[in-house]
Amino acid sequence: MSKISAAITAVGAYVPDYVLTNQILETMVDTNDEWITTRTGIKERRILKEEGKGTSFLAINAAKDLINKKGLNPKEIDLVIVATATPDMKAAATSAYTATQIGATNAFSFDLEAACSSFLYGMSVAARYIESGKYKKVLLIGADKMSSMINYEDRATCIIFGDGAGAVLFEPNEEGYGLQDEYLRSDGSGREFLQATYGGSSYQITPEALEKGGQYVFQDGKTVFKNAVFNMADVSEKILERNNLTNEDIAWLVPHQANKRIIDATASRINLDPEKVMMNIHKYGNTTSATLPLLLNDYESQLNKGDKLIFAAFGGGFTWGSIYLTWAYNS
Repeated sequence: MSKISAAITAVGAYVPDYVLTNQILETMVDTNDEWITTRTGIKERRILKEEGKGTSFLAINAAKDLINKKGLNPKEIDLVIVATATPDMKAAATSAYTATQIGATNAFSFDLEAACSSFLYGMSVAARYIESGKYKKVLLIGADKMSSMINYEDRATCIIFGDGAGAVLFEPNEEGYGLQDEYLRSDGSGREFLQATYGGSSYQITPEALEKGGQYVFQDGKTVFKNAVFNMADVSEKILERNNLTNEDIAWLVPHQANKRIIDATASRINLDPEKVMMNIHKYGNTTSATLPLLLNDYESQLNKGDKLIFAAFGGGFTWGSIYLTWAYNS
């Protein structure tokens, strides 16, 4: 019997209709299109504005897109993982509601949270379930409603983040395609530099906390940028070295869409042609857990069976890592 590997066999995505452009942001905070574009590469981002709709709404729609494209019976799904930094609510798992709403009534589910690295870590977890031989169809969704954590009077953060979701299906593969290797890291000493402090168990929401905006994302931009540039590039280089890969072997770099300068630095570190770098930050901004699957959805038509992909991400915590995966199908 051939060794089972975990391959991505389908993708799906969803972004809200409302487009928050740099020009609109100019009317909200002291900034301008040139400043934002030069420093981040972002031109616009999508925002979920409907009252009462959260991350599950994004995740459900991305999952439905995948199900429809694949022609998948949701009752065949064994596991639903929702990778997110913005769950609908505390205690009640966003994944459980998502699974029920898409008709995955035979699946178990759980949320996975590692900030912007959530989907990358989720790929590792999904692969292990498939490789065990016990599960045949694992649906991994990366979804975040980052607008729920953003202070739109803070120009340091409101220009960066957007809302969206992407989904992938992992299935067993006996041809050797799928997840090949991973190098995942974390460093808890970095959490003070990127966090939404109030609302967790350490710092409860109080009227005083709300008054000073403690529920919103805080970021020490220079420190986060410095660590992201070094660590995303470092793990990408290491994963190539460990697998005896050259830049010519790589079909695509699939980098977390946090900042174009970080993406460029990662590609430069492994001497990769810019034409091999997936990029959509200009139209979505940083959708946190959703950036990697949104890239796969946008570039699906350009992917060919056997393509070697290098994924890389960096997030709060700090969390970061790289995954080497071979693509398993032609569109």
